[in-house]
Amino acid sequence: MPETYTTKEGDTVDLIAWRERGQTAGMTEAILDLNPGLASRGPVLPIGLKIELPDPKPKKIERNVPRIWS
Repeated sequence: MPETYTTKEGDTVDLIAWRERGQTAGMTEAILDLNPGLASRGPVLPIGLKIELPDPKPKKIERNVPRIWS
């Protein structure tokens, strides 16, 4: 379920993606898709703007397991 975020001074979409979801790749685009017209607000968002944040994506865990046999 999407979460609502209220912008603060100096917020940008990619900064919100990093701070709230821990990643910018794919998350910035997801925020823009979820909030039509948000990109037209400019790079620095106005204070007090309510935007929807997508659900966090689970992080992929990579394991480096040595293999004895090929």
